[in-house]
Amino acid sequence: MQRAFLGMSHTPLMGLNPIAPVVEQTLQAAIAAAREQVKAFAPELVVLVAPDHYNGFFNELMPPFCIGTQAHSVGDYLTPSGPMNVDASTALSLSESLMDDGFDIAISRRMAVDHGFAQVLQLMWGSLDTPLVLPIFLNAVAQPGIPRMRRCKALGEAIGRFLDNDPRRTLFIGSGGLSHEPPVPTLAHPDPAVRERIISKREPTEQEKEAKTQRVMAAGMALASGTSSMKPINPEWDLHWMRSLSGNEADLQQLCGMTEQSIEDLAGLSAHESKCWLVARSALPTDRLLTSTLNYYQEIPEYIAGYGAMFLKV
Repeated sequence: MQRAFLGMSHTPLMGLNPIAPVVEQTLQAAIAAAREQVKAFAPELVVLVAPDHYNGFFNELMPPFCIGTQAHSVGDYLTPSGPMNVDASTALSLSESLMDDGFDIAISRRMAVDHGFAQVLQLMWGSLDTPLVLPIFLNAVAQPGIPRMRRCKALGEAIGRFLDNDPRRTLFIGSGGLSHEPPVPTLAHPDPAVRERIISKREPTEQEKEAKTQRVMAAGMALASGTSSMKPINPEWDLHWMRSLSGNEADLQQLCGMTEQSIEDLAGLSAHESKCWLVARSALPTDRLLTSTLNYYQEIPEYIAGYGAMFLKV
């Protein structure tokens, strides 16, 4: 049984907003290093834990966690659209195992996902033509159903137990975070039309997609120029998160002591996406330190991202 963990931030603004050449060079070098290590590991199964940004999941029905037996990418921003290579039988078996293990997990037979899922697959394999994928959605935007830290850790451990008897080389990917607070609307928004947009599931028009892209691009450039009212990126929080995930059981337990309010206050409303890393990491052993072969971090305000990449092997 061979397992590895890849934690990687995602950002819809990659390739859209300009960043400094030295930042671009180090970012692309880190992505290339991750790609080479994934290639060398040669996973036969990819367990991908990621969020959504009101493209597939909406407040009319928002589960804390959901496993997809089928999934397709909507192709937002610069990510590819189309079906993902989902291992449907394993997804169903995992769902049954989790129910037996005390997790009331949601199941989607036709999951729609966005750049939160697709970007990391695109960066690692160039497209959605990947090894078999087991997609697991984590709600990181809609209170009060955002899963708590200890539940995320417990879910990862349960997934790990389920796959203990699976001989395939398995790569666990956590896609999300780290500290950031992009202009994602909430149900507290004063405009009823905006609230309705994140409640009712519907396909946006091309004009709406373009307007959203322009809004997010402008928000990133405003953050970089210091003219934004958005919460700034918090590198100290990000690095503490990454150090803890590369540690052992005691480090993960300490991390789980974070309160929901402290995450939002220190790292931003969308920092809950980082919990995708915690779920994926917790599927690997925590009784010993793992081999770390990649540890990259860069604050990139133009991308509204504390951008991290980490690769761990058992």
